Amino acid sequence: MTIRFKNLGRHERASNLPNILTFGRLACIPLVLVFLALQGPLWSFLAALSFGLAFVTDFLDGFFARRYGAVTELGKFLDPLADKILVMATMIMLIPLDRIPVWMVILIVTREMAVTGLRGIAASEGIVIQAESLGKFKTILQSVSVIALCLHYPYFGFNFHKLGIVLLWGALVLTLWSGWDYFRNFSQAAFGRKKIRG
Repeated sequence: MTIRFKNLGRHERASNLPNILTFGRLACIPLVLVFLALQGPLWSFLAALSFGLAFVTDFLDGFFARRYGAVTELGKFLDPLADKILVMATMIMLIPLDRIPVWMVILIVTREMAVTGLRGIAASEGIVIQAESLGKFKTILQSVSVIALCLHYPYFGFNFHKLGIVLLWGALVLTLWSGWDYFRNFSQAAFGRKKIRG
């Protein structure tokens, strides 16, 4: 089905922006991977720029969704999925380029898959696990570290690779911590000790 935006009112067009931005974030993923595959300072910069633009759309789609009351089931499904695919695909691409330790990627990807599976189980049991600030900080730190690792080369005398590794360590700690928190909250709710709020 094709949506003709010229036939939509201003509010209706604005209401479609969150999902459009989410699809735009997914469209950036092949660009990031292609630029990384080409290698070199220029292509690495373009990869980081593409990733950064995709990262910014995550905040924009949330802003427009709240402002125009455009929260949809499709958006609630696609938004976190797009974030995870963007980060995990880029991290995996960085492994053969020797820019990121493979064991770190395994831990991060395993955590993301485990929490996604947990959300599915929780939903089937009627338990809603809402995103908390710890998970949001984790996503931000992961993304900033990936941007630095995409840059990789020294720009203006600054070593972005070392910065990326330092940030990645912080992201790993938050990733595992928030993952443990999800499982702890789920187990408590499953046994009826309290209603999940995290």
